[in-house]
Amino acid sequence: MSQEPERVDLESPDLAAKKLAAFQDLFPGVVADGVLDATRLGELLDTEVTAPADGRERFGLMWAGKQDAVRSLLAPSRATLVPEGDNQDQGGSHVFVEGDNLEVLKLLQKAYNDQVKLIYIDPPYNTGSNNFIYPDDYSDSLSAYLEFTGQVDAAGNRTSAGADVLGRRHSRWLSMMYPRLVLARNLLKQDGVIFVSIDDNEVANLRELMDEVFGPENFVATAIWQKVYSPKNSARHFSEDHDYIVVYARNAEIWTPNPLPRTQKQDKAYKNPDDDPRGPWKPGDLSARNYYSKGTYSIRSPNGRLIGGPPVGTYWRYSEERFKQLDVEGRVWWGKSGNNAPALKRYLSEVNQGRVPQTLWTYGEVGHNQDAKKELIRRVQFASSGSVFDTPKPTRLIRRMLTLATSADDGDIVLDFFAGSGSTADAVIQQNAEDGGNRHFITVQLPEPTGFEDFPLVSDITRARISASLAAVPDQSGPTPEVRSYRLGPSNFAGDQAVNAGQQIQLQSSTLVEPHASFDDIVTEVFLKEGVPLDAPWQRVEAAGAWIVSAEGVTIVQSLELTDELVDAALAVGTRVVVLLEDGLSGADSVKANAVANAKQLGITLKTV
Repeated sequence: MSQEPERVDLESPDLAAKKLAAFQDLFPGVVADGVLDATRLGELLDTEVTAPADGRERFGLMWAGKQDAVRSLLAPSRATLVPEGDNQDQGGSHVFVEGDNLEVLKLLQKAYNDQVKLIYIDPPYNTGSNNFIYPDDYSDSLSAYLEFTGQVDAAGNRTSAGADVLGRRHSRWLSMMYPRLVLARNLLKQDGVIFVSIDDNEVANLRELMDEVFGPENFVATAIWQKVYSPKNSARHFSEDHDYIVVYARNAEIWTPNPLPRTQKQDKAYKNPDDDPRGPWKPGDLSARNYYSKGTYSIRSPNGRLIGGPPVGTYWRYSEERFKQLDVEGRVWWGKSGNNAPALKRYLSEVNQGRVPQTLWTYGEVGHNQDAKKELIRRVQFASSGSVFDTPKPTRLIRRMLTLATSADDGDIVLDFFAGSGSTADAVIQQNAEDGGNRHFITVQLPEPTGFEDFPLVSDITRARISASLAAVPDQSGPTPEVRSYRLGPSNFAGDQAVNAGQQIQLQSSTLVEPHASFDDIVTEVFLKEGVPLDAPWQRVEAAGAWIVSAEGVTIVQSLELTDELVDAALAVGTRVVVLLEDGLSGADSVKANAVANAKQLGITLKTV
């Protein structure tokens, strides 16, 4: 009897099972029959394991609904991403996805695990208004999303989570953020970093939540962004002039920010009044407060003035021998008269050509809210002022993050799963155009209703801005990059079905393709579930009257009438995995047997779906 091909796993990775397997690999024998032996674990770690006497959980971040949030994280997704447009063959530099970001993040786990260099998100600030619309049905978030978007028959669309009751506002926000942050961390490279915009409503909870997800040791900084350029005189207490940007690294021991470019103001301080051939310089103090045993001696200026020693309470920075050497080399400035106290000449050519980032980001450097709205209006033609997206971020703000966390030449991936108006995508396009970079963005936006006819959904604004940005800021390094667009949808394959076999009811894994599915839809889902990046170009080969499609080492045969000739042609492509549609093997046992044997001989993994 021939060996059966493997099955394509149509669900997103089981995170709990993956972690448990890694844990058992590190500590064999600690988990038996699904039960953790804490005593055994303590022995292996050479540490005492205790539990609180009253059985309560120890100090940590807790909120109503946390266990539901954990369950929503661990529940695998059976969804897929449906391609929009026909540019799959060409591939694309960038990706836009319309859908609930929790489901989308689950679907990205295989293809983008440990691949993203920078994540920037601008999540809901949870200000208390009734617009908190992210699905929170933790038993089936895809069903909630489909109901919300009107893609399934239900008693109305899910357009609001309703009023805040029973003091659950913060809990609901934390339950929404927790699984998304955990999934996002999985996608970050070891030298990756995440920036999160927030205000005073949730900054304290966000810090505790990110400590739990990323580890407090990976906290980098909280930057203060000056978001307004004039105070709000109508404020009852204080004019709120800033937002926070919380920064965590995947591994703070590895990640280091790139230096920021020096400013003209910094360089302007360097002059060359004595025509020093080493170029512009500025004077630096030769004395310091720190004790130096060789730092107390008298010196004489070029014009004969005796200086008995450094100022009271200080010491010369250098020994007398080193000071004389610096003076001979012309690195000491005595003033135009030659009688001033000595100063060390610090040359522009010798200073660090970058500057260390600071935590105060002023609007003069990175823009403010009004800049952001003006940028958006230049990109997108709104029918009225009322339909303009309310809370965009200035691209200069996001380009500051790109400068700190990405490089031009490494193909860095930038992820934003609260895309909003598309400021992150716009910023990446601008930065690439300026420095010839090859950064790639992945942006995800929920199709949230706006209430306006010109752009009924927020995702419509995102799409429009991305298109306008590409047209307005062409990539200087080559042709205009393509953007692959997708929307979240149910799997193209039917699930398990109950089959009556005489007196016995059995579960049979159905491989029937859903009637609505196109072959490109099927290929997209198979590639995604096999870990092929969404922007990978497709290669098509025609054989025996059907198409064979390949990308990133995975090949799928687009046919429901499989023959030996067609399967052999697919195996000849030479990829690591070949996927056949199970429906095409119905009643073709000899084709399946030959396929299994030939794939094994060639060292190719054969799968069916």
